[in-house]
Amino acid sequence: MIIDFIADYYQSIEKYPVLSQVQPGYLAKLLPKSAPNIPEPIETILHDIQQYIIPGMTHWQCPNYFVYFPSSGTIVGFLGEVLSTNFNVLGFNWVSSLAMNELEFVTIDWLGQMLGLPQSFLFFGTGGGVIQGTTFSDQTHCALLNGVKVAGLESKLIPFFLCVTIGTTSTTTVDLIRSLSEVTKGYGILIHVDAAYAGSACIGPEYQHFIDGIENVNSFSLNAYKWFFTTLDCCCLWVKDPGTLTKSLSTRVELLTNNASDLKQVVDYKDWQITLNKRFRSMKLWLVFRSNVVCNLRNFLRSHVKMAKIFQLVESNIIYEVVLPRNIAMVCFRVFPTTLEKELNGCNIESGNIEAKLIDQEYANDFN
Repeated sequence: MIIDFIADYYQSIEKYPVLSQVQPGYLAKLLPKSAPNIPEPIETILHDIQQYIIPGMTHWQCPNYFVYFPSSGTIVGFLGEVLSTNFNVLGFNWVSSLAMNELEFVTIDWLGQMLGLPQSFLFFGTGGGVIQGTTFSDQTHCALLNGVKVAGLESKLIPFFLCVTIGTTSTTTVDLIRSLSEVTKGYGILIHVDAAYAGSACIGPEYQHFIDGIENVNSFSLNAYKWFFTTLDCCCLWVKDPGTLTKSLSTRVELLTNNASDLKQVVDYKDWQITLNKRFRSMKLWLVFRSNVVCNLRNFLRSHVKMAKIFQLVESNIIYEVVLPRNIAMVCFRVFPTTLEKELNGCNIESGNIEAKLIDQEYANDFN
């Protein structure tokens, strides 16, 4: 019944407004004040989802959705999530779920090879990787600023960390890894590459230049759920020196000890992340890679780039202006002339369907 419900949702997804039309606090007014004391049939629950939940959703999978980043979840990704949830295992160390841990480091190496990462970032080399819940501000991922706040770092101190971005959030700008890494030489600065969105493009040879100089950095991450047919969440992180990472995050309690871990024969992912618990995220990524293969993933990404090139034709219309050169699959444009700026910004605030971006003191707009 739930599978049919999901199928019906996708069959009719375009009939819904992409952005919900409800007001804040709407749902609390519709639902009971406390949990039920008597079990309810699944038909009643699904009816309430249809009537109360769906109207309050932003429909990220809708073909008319053009906000934030591509939402490219597929049936294969959904089924991988179902399998993962079905097994309901926690992979905090090798013993807790042998196959889960080993599938993760195999899959993360597959993707690393597809991207053209050097062996120093792969398990089959001297590095390694992990699939996390999120990746690393107005330009790079907001998790970077959150991490700084958690660490209690103040501004205007001596830099010790550099975050290079491949595909900034607002304009898909690509930082030059080699040039920036040269600047930091001799200062002992850690370099991380945030390739959350645009890093996926590096599976295409025509975008390999984005990671020129990658051998000079300490870590690299991307969000597979943004452009690789997988569902939230699925962030892939590679590090050149796993020992430094695991030493800083390792926890040893009697409950989790085992011979394989003590002899350093296996990967214990609890030592690769802050949290202890770990989901079976590699399952959906593994299914996607096996069912779509590399060439099909490349063609999918190229189709998005092709559509963006075609969309640039909007600049031939006197109403619109492309404010920045297209990069990969993003076109930044605004309504012209600028004399309408105040009126347009009013529309942005009232409708919520147009998001204003301030770029070099000029407004550009993302339409959903």
